[in-house]
Amino acid sequence: IINEAALRAVRSGRTVVNESDLEESIEVVIAGYQKKNAVLSPKEKMTVAYHEIGHALVAAKQTNSAPVQKITIVPRTMGALGYTMQVPEEEKYLYKKEELEAKILTLLGGRAAEEIIFGTMTTGASNDIERATKLARTMISQYGMSDRLGIAGFEAIENKYLDGKTTLNCSDKTAAVIDEEVIKMLKESYIKTKGMLQNNLECLHKVSEYLLEKESITGKEFMEIVNYVKNKNEESDNND
Repeated sequence: IINEAALRAVRSGRTVVNESDLEESIEVVIAGYQKKNAVLSPKEKMTVAYHEIGHALVAAKQTNSAPVQKITIVPRTMGALGYTMQVPEEEKYLYKKEELEAKILTLLGGRAAEEIIFGTMTTGASNDIERATKLARTMISQYGMSDRLGIAGFEAIENKYLDGKTTLNCSDKTAAVIDEEVIKMLKESYIKTKGMLQNNLECLHKVSEYLLEKESITGKEFMEIVNYVKNKNEESDNND
């Protein structure tokens, strides 16, 4: 990160690294350089905006989720058409079951937003689905967080500090049950995610429109709109 920030400062003709250099270098490390020659159609750009706000809104509506730091729909060289950056308020080494469940809900927020707003699905959620599936499987097969299978470890990590591949230590019958539990967890999570977004449609529209206009917004800007819509609706309910 520091190296990227130094390179950016030199390219800008400066001898000192400033805060904007560091902020941009974090994004370069996470998602690559800005892909300035990428041209999205208006429909694709709108889809990406709703997708990213879907992630951010689901994160904001949960108590066990890390705060949103930045949302952008500027394409990056590592393949991301946009992304939502979450930064934990403190460094963590242990995660509660509720926090992992919150991560899965947030990961599914992009696909849920696409389906609710556009009535269809795109390939943009492939990485989100892969990560959510991996997390759900790890919870069930390694962390003993399945009510059906109980406290048992069915998957072991080989060469933890090399390729990190896993091997199943169970019968084919148990492996099939693990698959069923993973699918069940993801289905139930997706239903919850869609419900959260449907209950906050006005907010989803307003923040997505703002993101489309600005292309990149901070977590502070995002929360200001979320809280504005929330307070407005509460006032309306009180007046009724």
